[in-house]
Amino acid sequence: MHCKFSLLFGVFFFSLSLQSQVEEVNPPDYIKSITFKSTSSDLGELPIIKLGETFYLEFDALVSNEPDFYYKIKHYNYDWTESVLVRTEFLLGVDNFRIQDYRNSFNTFQLYSHYRLSIPNAQTRALTVSGNYLISVFDRDDELVFSRKLMVYEDIVTPGISIKRSRDVQTIDYMQTVDIEISTNAQINNPLQTIKTLIIQNRNLNTAISDIKPQYTIGNKLIYRYVNETAFPGGNEYLFFETKDVRAASMGVQYIKLEDIYHSYLFTNRSRAELPYTYNPDINGQFKITAIDREDVSVEADYVEVHFSLNYPELLNGETIYVYGNYNNYALDDYNRMDYYPEGRIYKTHFKLKQGFYNYKYVVVNADGTLDEGRISGNFWQTENNYKVLVYYRDLGARYDKIIGFNEVSSINITN
Repeated sequence: MHCKFSLLFGVFFFSLSLQSQVEEVNPPDYIKSITFKSTSSDLGELPIIKLGETFYLEFDALVSNEPDFYYKIKHYNYDWTESVLVRTEFLLGVDNFRIQDYRNSFNTFQLYSHYRLSIPNAQTRALTVSGNYLISVFDRDDELVFSRKLMVYEDIVTPGISIKRSRDVQTIDYMQTVDIEISTNAQINNPLQTIKTLIIQNRNLNTAISDIKPQYTIGNKLIYRYVNETAFPGGNEYLFFETKDVRAASMGVQYIKLEDIYHSYLFTNRSRAELPYTYNPDINGQFKITAIDREDVSVEADYVEVHFSLNYPELLNGETIYVYGNYNNYALDDYNRMDYYPEGRIYKTHFKLKQGFYNYKYVVVNADGTLDEGRISGNFWQTENNYKVLVYYRDLGARYDKIIGFNEVSSINITN
């Protein structure tokens, strides 16, 4: 009986621990074009901010009644469990305040309101410590609308990064390995226990690699030079299209049609998995809002109904295909899931996107929920990808995880 109780208690405690790891909440259909920007760059949907730097969260509400939205900020540990810090220990000022900076769209078929939250602002004057954060946006009834993760770092160490072909002969043709070297100093105590790393490919947290220990040390350097533990599938260059001119068929668009709003019908795509690799410059899954003859795309760019089609055999056994990219934070939602049309032997879907330049690809979700990014697009060691490395540090006896270093590289110069 005692053993049974202990086992049940252990299972309950483990389940509770798993539940405490926060996940991002994707927005409802009327919230679009969520982006982060900083004073130095457009951060897309994955913001990595230097401590003290100003940044902005922007999004559109595709409704006509200018709803009120409020924001809350929480601090998290390396593993995205909530940290023990109270709000006054990581935030100067207050949150849970209404987003006051919003404007209505101008001269567009699709009516919307554009919201912009800047940090710092008059109420939230600063984030005072580094680490993982979650910004949650609520409506006036205190119902959660969406949430987004962000990482704030201090510039204490700069991890060296090099991208190599896989050292495993079985995966050498389609995997890329990330080698890391971190030079520590007197400020870092017992780095083998206190240092953790996070490796992100193309700003996609869903596929990030974490909890990797240094393979060995040389003096004050931590060396990560694994065969498989830090390897990613190379993938393929992203497909792309452009809708900066809604009245003309731009790159990737076969034809357009004006109904209640403009509709852009993209060229039908096919599987690239069996084709040889071809370099085609992309922006690694990202998107950029842009519109021709518009001075302020925040409120003057229109929304377009974009139609996707894929010539591919019907998948059975519960497998599904999605249009995948950073335009929706790499989410797998009902609206970007494709339906099969047997009369044309083709998969289709369509949804609204703001005018701009977009990267995307097609991915398969297996019946067990696992993601297969390469079945339709293919995996190649030559593919140009972006890799980011974050270095976390929790000193002995400390109460939270700092981010003490950040660096990023492209695999354009991948070596053997």
